[in-house]
Amino acid sequence: MHCCRRESRFAVPIGTVHKLNQERFDYRTGILASPLEVDAAEWNALLAQQGQATPFLRHEFLSALHTAQCAVAETGWATQFVTLTEPVTGKLAAAAPVYLKGHSYGEYVFDWAWADAYKRNGLPYYPKLLCAVPFTPVQGNRLLAANPHALRHLAATLMAFAEQADVSSLHVLFPTETESAVLTEMGMMQREGVQFHWINDGYRHFDDFLSTLEQKKRKNIKAERRKVRDAGVTFRRVRGADITDADWRFFNKCYKQTYREHFSSPYLNLDFFRTIGATMPDNLLLVIAEAEGKPIASSLVVYQRDAATGGTLYGRYWGALEHVPCLHFETAYYQPLEFCIEEKLGVFEGGAQGEHKMARGFLPTVTRSAHWLAHPAFSDAVGRFLDSETSGIHAYVDELREHNPFKD
Repeated sequence: MHCCRRESRFAVPIGTVHKLNQERFDYRTGILASPLEVDAAEWNALLAQQGQATPFLRHEFLSALHTAQCAVAETGWATQFVTLTEPVTGKLAAAAPVYLKGHSYGEYVFDWAWADAYKRNGLPYYPKLLCAVPFTPVQGNRLLAANPHALRHLAATLMAFAEQADVSSLHVLFPTETESAVLTEMGMMQREGVQFHWINDGYRHFDDFLSTLEQKKRKNIKAERRKVRDAGVTFRRVRGADITDADWRFFNKCYKQTYREHFSSPYLNLDFFRTIGATMPDNLLLVIAEAEGKPIASSLVVYQRDAATGGTLYGRYWGALEHVPCLHFETAYYQPLEFCIEEKLGVFEGGAQGEHKMARGFLPTVTRSAHWLAHPAFSDAVGRFLDSETSGIHAYVDELREHNPFKD
């Protein structure tokens, strides 16, 4: 049995009692101040039962963010993980990564305009409650549950937590379609966004993939790769278990350089990268670009295998210490794409935003988030905005799909 910072029995919000199918189950609710307060094996076992589990919700990843001081109260991410345990056995029945946020950085579902509207009306938008994986715009399970009843009870508990806490709102980012439906029943508003994903159509090699693209797109990719080769750049792909500390230190320099070029501060640090390198090596691939025998750029991707789909690769971070034309595309896209094809991984998720990915074979995919605002007038205004935004998203995706880069 895991320990909890505090336990309580949240009242289910009025109007949602019937949604629990009249089945009362007296779960013990825990609010955890650290992911280390929940048993790692129990958490990961619950994650393994989900339909859209990702490596980013593994206990190792979340605890690394905490122990490396990346997602902690001092950086505006105060841990408030919600757990439901069975009262007799103490077995973990449901859990969600929840944070009390003092800002909206590192989320990739942008609500800055909402925060500004609150401020202009003399109301505080922060703190807010956020159910998400910090700094990780990846669709997947957010509400881990052993069964549908536990899922509904967890969703109701999150709502009760938000209603009883001194917060402006509750946000669940990048949940699954099933989770979104349950959250909608609990009174949350739905928001949609767009990402770009590459689908492996059983390609035998990179040229096989290129042959499916329109001639102009195919020619452009070949030209970009040729520029990198002509500059004398070669590549090493290093799997997690083989990544040395020198590799991690070099990658961290590249990662920080990317933020420096954008006049921003990095969310992650060397301790975090070292920790996931040690605790989840089977999910990591480091691509290192070298020129004249020295490393000049690198990208880190995360992947996971799946018996049904082959698995998914997630583009994460990249950086370069020297400028070479088209080096970004080769290091962060084409080398990982080759890896996907060689390893028969089914999908490459390119991360947040980026219409430029379409020219490289990535197609638009709709993502989801769920939102609840305590203030009735603001909730009504945001609801109307989301209705309009959703119509615009659908039209945008339709237009993008009409201009996809493939021959057919």
